[in-house]
Amino acid sequence: MTLTAQYPAAGGRHLAGGARPTGELPSVHALLVCADLPGLALSAEHGQLTGHGLEGFYRAGRRLLSRCHLRVAGREPVAVQGRLVSASRARFVGVVRPPAGAGPDPEIAVERLRHAGGTERIVLRSSAWRAVRLRVEIGLGTDLADLGAVAAGRSGPELPASVHASGMRWSVAGAQAVVTADPPPEDAIASVGLLRWEIELLPGASRTIELRIRAEGGARPLAKTGADPFSEAAAEGDDSRVRELLRSSLDDLRALLTRDPRNPADVYLAAGVPWRCGLAPAEALWAARMALPLGTRLAATTLRTLARTQLPGPGPDQGRLPGPLRDAGPHLPPSCTGVEATLAFPVVLAEARRWGLAEQDLEELLPVAERCLLWLRRAADGDGCLGERGPGGPRRSETQAHAHRAAVLGADLLAECGRPGAEGWREWAGGLRRTFQEDFWIEDRAGGRPAAARTAGGRIVPHLGGFAAHLLDTGLLGAGRQAPGLLDKVQTEQVARLLGGPAMDSGWGLRSLGAKESGHNPFGHRGGAVRVHETAVAVAGLAAAGYEREAAALLRGVLDAAGAFGNRLPEMYAGEQRTAGGLPVPHPAACRPAAVAAAAGVHLLTALAGIRPDAPAGTVALFPVRSAPLGAVQLSGLRVAGEPFAVRISRLGLGMVEEAAGTLQLGG
Repeated sequence: MTLTAQYPAAGGRHLAGGARPTGELPSVHALLVCADLPGLALSAEHGQLTGHGLEGFYRAGRRLLSRCHLRVAGREPVAVQGRLVSASRARFVGVVRPPAGAGPDPEIAVERLRHAGGTERIVLRSSAWRAVRLRVEIGLGTDLADLGAVAAGRSGPELPASVHASGMRWSVAGAQAVVTADPPPEDAIASVGLLRWEIELLPGASRTIELRIRAEGGARPLAKTGADPFSEAAAEGDDSRVRELLRSSLDDLRALLTRDPRNPADVYLAAGVPWRCGLAPAEALWAARMALPLGTRLAATTLRTLARTQLPGPGPDQGRLPGPLRDAGPHLPPSCTGVEATLAFPVVLAEARRWGLAEQDLEELLPVAERCLLWLRRAADGDGCLGERGPGGPRRSETQAHAHRAAVLGADLLAECGRPGAEGWREWAGGLRRTFQEDFWIEDRAGGRPAAARTAGGRIVPHLGGFAAHLLDTGLLGAGRQAPGLLDKVQTEQVARLLGGPAMDSGWGLRSLGAKESGHNPFGHRGGAVRVHETAVAVAGLAAAGYEREAAALLRGVLDAAGAFGNRLPEMYAGEQRTAGGLPVPHPAACRPAAVAAAAGVHLLTALAGIRPDAPAGTVALFPVRSAPLGAVQLSGLRVAGEPFAVRISRLGLGMVEEAAGTLQLGG
């Protein structure tokens, strides 16, 4: 989690300065967040936009409307329900008892349907036995502030409004916001931003008022048009939660789709709402990789978008994909960098090819992957390890896992595409495995553990954390084979035991730092919180390595947590120990929706089936979780080799392909 706010269509504004230091973001966990980027709508459960905190309609990072306060018959509707109905829409229900009403029962129901794209529909329905005349008033206001300024507590006062057509307009240097109403109001009072209607409701009748909020002036954000990169996947099973988890994950992924302003034909996933609505290279690639069962188009367009950022030569950074500085947890310096994107690029390209990436996409992107690998060779130390950027940067185990995976899958990609260098990369990966065995494995009486890092001076950083999950994520080769990793068989078994133990498994998912480690903080991003995508990586890695008991426990924990979050998984939540009758504790500043968390929902469910395609060879293998921890599960609407793919896992853990391209042979 990088504590900056990024807005691709609004000049890349960042959270900096102001009244609230970086890291002290306001709480969003109690808000209903509607997202349809570049549009956002943040609301409290009562539905009134009060002008306080983060509430409001946003477009490309600018708050177009901060206050939308409804009164009916001189009073606020009594809020009875507020909930999300999709990633982009929220529904609020209130009731009103008119002053002349008989008895205690409310006679007027008020429904508000709010869409992140900038609309609000207000429907009033009468259950009164007589005709009712009502005055409806909507108070509007805005500061036209950037989301970064709002979060930092320096948004400023409301701007003066002017009457415009059938609504209101506000202006500030470089931007304008307009709200129009249908039907037009009977009165519009600019001095207080008030729209007013006098309506009559006959018994059983309803009336609708629709507000449209739009920006005028300044750079126009790119419209979200074109083909959906995701298949219409669905999940069914004995455990009904699988259906909702996949549905919600797909909904969130679509809400986060963003167009590359340099080439609008290409889309990628923004990292998360509301703080990271821009391009975060590593997260975009991680999410595209986990979403490969939904089709390869997102992977192709994300790779193309990032290819345009690759640094040219000459110089030591030639071939690197720029990434932000990252926090590495309480035991490493805060200079950990985003080199993950450079290391992930050849991996995503190689695995996308296995899932059926088009040949023309492969030909275009392969030279970029080669340049990423050349950067890795130049940046690595003499013994093959990759240190963090900057003088005295530590060597993290997680980074070595990413580098090793890039080398192994990169070698496989080069060999199958007839490019030189494959054997050299296999030798390089072998050297890194030997170095890791010698320098990063700590022997102890409990069976040993991987070091989190080694400092430049050679000191071991021994703390156990979620980084170990990446050591099990070795990547996919041809014919359904898992690539070799940095661990041997005995070490893999020990890591599986550690990840499944109570220090790491919170009962809601995998902690980013073990509960027994010094500096453990259940709310720490890398200090003890549950990071959903890291848990999904652990589940898939454990299942692939044959450690189904540990994988199943983590899977069930995340699935239980998802239910507590309305099946919309946040990027992280507190790593507090699960207790009987307890619920997972939200992280107050976590993004939700978040790309890697939404894609993790797909990754968790498809890991149950163990789908390992090899589209170039015309085969697909299944390695299902034999213990069937969720009972029977059916996944349909996936895509392998560009065609629909469906698979069913029985209660006995047996896998059966129910739909596939006619050219695919079942192997494995």
